[in-house]
Amino acid sequence: MQERYQELIKLLNEANYNYHVLDKPTITDQEFDKYLRELLTIEEEYPDWVREDSPSQRIGGMVVDGFDKVTHEIPMLSLSNVFNEEEVLNFDHRIQKEGFHPQYVCELKIDGLSVSLLYKNGKLVRAATRGDGVTGEDITHNVKTIKTVPLILTEPIDIEVRGEIYMSKKTLQELNQKRKEEHLPLLQNPRNAAAGSIRQLDSKVAASRKLDCFIYHLPNPLDYGIATHDDALQFMKKLGFKVNPNNRLVENISQVLEFIDYHTIHRHELPYDIDGIVIKVNSIRQQQELGYTVKYPKWATAYKFPAEEVLTKLVDIVFTVGRTGQITPNAVLEPVLVMGTTVSRATLHNEEFVKERDLKIGDVVSIRKAGDVIPEVIEVKKERRNGQERDFQMITQCPICGSTLQKKNDQVDYYCLNEKCPARKIEGLIHFVSRNAMDIDGLGEKIIEDFYNLGYLKRVVDIYHLEKYRQDLTLLEGYGTKSIDKLLEAIERSKQNSLERLVFGLGIVHVGSKTAKLLASHYKTMENFMKSTEEELTTIPDVGPIIAKSVVSYFQDPDNIALIEQLRDVGVNMMYLGSVIEQDEDFAGKTFVVTGTLSSMTREDVKSEIEKRGGKTVESVSKKTSVVVVGKNPGSKYDKAKSFQIPIWTEEEFLSHLD
Repeated sequence: MQERYQELIKLLNEANYNYHVLDKPTITDQEFDKYLRELLTIEEEYPDWVREDSPSQRIGGMVVDGFDKVTHEIPMLSLSNVFNEEEVLNFDHRIQKEGFHPQYVCELKIDGLSVSLLYKNGKLVRAATRGDGVTGEDITHNVKTIKTVPLILTEPIDIEVRGEIYMSKKTLQELNQKRKEEHLPLLQNPRNAAAGSIRQLDSKVAASRKLDCFIYHLPNPLDYGIATHDDALQFMKKLGFKVNPNNRLVENISQVLEFIDYHTIHRHELPYDIDGIVIKVNSIRQQQELGYTVKYPKWATAYKFPAEEVLTKLVDIVFTVGRTGQITPNAVLEPVLVMGTTVSRATLHNEEFVKERDLKIGDVVSIRKAGDVIPEVIEVKKERRNGQERDFQMITQCPICGSTLQKKNDQVDYYCLNEKCPARKIEGLIHFVSRNAMDIDGLGEKIIEDFYNLGYLKRVVDIYHLEKYRQDLTLLEGYGTKSIDKLLEAIERSKQNSLERLVFGLGIVHVGSKTAKLLASHYKTMENFMKSTEEELTTIPDVGPIIAKSVVSYFQDPDNIALIEQLRDVGVNMMYLGSVIEQDEDFAGKTFVVTGTLSSMTREDVKSEIEKRGGKTVESVSKKTSVVVVGKNPGSKYDKAKSFQIPIWTEEEFLSHLD
């Protein structure tokens, strides 16, 4: 652990230097945030280890020696970061615990370079960077070239204000076009372009870059008789400063979340880059009473937008055995935040997938969430390789039972063909009880593994015989009478499920939950379904010859027939109980995409309601999509729907169509 701590300090200090001094970042902001969080966690657990040069002991970046140094009379503190709704609510909860029920000011977090502007008798006398928070760099000669920074205020007063220097997207585009024509290296993004421009020794160069500046903070508002941050913004605007027009005063944390939701969707429409939302307590008195930590004000925080695509390290590749015996390589990743949740694993699908992307263990890879849900590896960053990476090797034997792996009918996947392989049996049990199958709450993966290893579960039907071992189960470590009774009740309830859940739970190859519902609604009973032929099956919409062949093959196996009879004997329902609502013109024949988080129902419930009314759902937006239903944080699917001019329903609109 101590070795990792020293490694993090070295990594973060180098990253700080490259970012703040050289303006050549070597890691992304998201990676920096991840490593800093890991460092702070270690220091919290081992406070005696804290070094003087730890990034946690700094307030900002470093000072460039090429500029005169400036001391900030009031330190320029950075802000703490939050990454999801829960952390935003926790920020509010901590303030509420102090006895305050504050108004908040929400501001766009401009992705640029922090600046302090000092005026004497209404005239600009100094501009400085944040530096390390106490000592910054004098950049007055360059800031004077920014047309939105007033050289003389509307009132002859002494004042210091703070803000953000940035470059617009359009300016960057024009600048890069010119650099391309001159065969110069292109600038990476508006933030780096702004930082590099403001540190030019020749002010003519800075002037040619057309920088801009928003002012957002007055360090000493009480000296001017100002009692709230919102009033301070209006005061600075009156003095001639450019203040962002998108700032909003809100009454509670719910309205803060609404502000975040709106700008998460619409941020790409802005003429400049933002990387989050700043949340500040409005009352200056409350700010003072809440105070500061060593590094951050307690009365403000910055919500960072979830990264749509982030970088992390591929630590290892491990192999799992599915219920059909299919072998899947899986990426073990350094934990990383992706769209508000921590990801540490991602499927690599098969050997061909890994080789096509030339993945090596130790690589830095970019990942995103497919369909906003499933983590997937997009590509390797080969320029980040250091020679210590290890080549991927596909295994030749089952990692569980040791059987030789084989491919089926020229498929790309390898399989363990040992039907008695424990991994296959466990995965089959896990699939049977899963949410879209028999939906047995309380019988999770870990419990199934425990019960399998203890001998209580070997076959699917054994689930319905667990009642016999009730007394034994309640005596197991970690399992009490209450939890076992709830589990047994859930098992008993599952007997009443409609046929489609059972069909999906059986694990017939190529039969997913949607196909299972099609088949169950068509055949109505398990008996009819078992008698189906390939010719008959292919007449059902969306059922092709591959599925038809798989279904018929399944029912030709005597062991599968025996399993169904055993399930019938213990009382599992064998009939289709669903009912399709009369065809609704708002839904019938239309294709829907559901994205974002809905408050009144789950995505599965939404999809079920659509299908009941004759519609169908898909995962990705295309020109053929009829409607996109959006909840909170819908991500790129919302933007794509807008670009294709596809109708978009909010959650409220969707519910009204149901009614």
